[in-house]
Amino acid sequence: MGDAKKPKAGGVWPTVKPFVNGGASGMLATCVIQPIDMIKVRIQLGQGSAGQVARNMLKEEGFGAFYKGLSAGLLRQATYTTARLGSFKILTNKAIEANDGKPLPLYQKALCGLTAGAIGACVGSPADLALIRMQADATLPEAQRRHYKNAFHALSRIVADEGVLALWKGAGPTVVRAMALNMGMLASYDQSVEFFRDSLGFGEASTILGASTVSGFFAAACSLPFDYVKTQIQKMQPDAEGKLPYSGSLDCTMKTLKTGGPLKFYTGFPVYCVRIAPHVMLTWIFLNQIQKLEKSAGL
Repeated sequence: MGDAKKPKAGGVWPTVKPFVNGGASGMLATCVIQPIDMIKVRIQLGQGSAGQVARNMLKEEGFGAFYKGLSAGLLRQATYTTARLGSFKILTNKAIEANDGKPLPLYQKALCGLTAGAIGACVGSPADLALIRMQADATLPEAQRRHYKNAFHALSRIVADEGVLALWKGAGPTVVRAMALNMGMLASYDQSVEFFRDSLGFGEASTILGASTVSGFFAAACSLPFDYVKTQIQKMQPDAEGKLPYSGSLDCTMKTLKTGGPLKFYTGFPVYCVRIAPHVMLTWIFLNQIQKLEKSAGL
């Protein structure tokens, strides 16, 4: 039996499995969370409170508006989450090997999370740009709307109109935001799992639920300021004279501080936290279930 399993261990599947699992779990979670994400973006664009935005969207655009940009959201998970969760698993496994099999200290988990977030953001930045533009399109004046049909139409239009490098417009703040989010999400999840399971003796379901909640909160708290700047950069439009409102991330940060103060960066935090935490929880829950299915199937 042991000899029969050796070829599988040396094949391609063990290497790609963390990436496949990560992408699949993220895509499943996005299908559930997409409406909340839409409301979060509209709040950041200054359209009112969560209740006002939801009512206006339902009244003026119909139920389908809540799922506008779903194709871009799924593409983003297929690239960004596939890369970040797969990279994090590989990085932590390598670090544990270097640590003689002992559990990693929190700072090493944080470094793995930072690195995985940067890798994922670089891969997923084009899909993230398409998602932001599709979600923000209905908020623009009719003459400025881009009318993207789906994520691939958005990407092809961006390349045709603005060039290939435009796909990474706002990539700087996207990478920084992803590093902050994944440091909070991934490191706190692993640390919380060890705490709930080993120190408190929680069962599997309680451990995943508790660790996911902690993970979601820290992911939101660490990343929202960067998410706010990223959203402002990616959705900005030139004025009548062709001048953009911000020259870059730093300029956006300084102008926001000057006009709104530090708390401006936490605009929409309750909704953002409500959106991030369930997405994180569902991602971990789906990932756990996928791993169970694979284990029962002998994969």
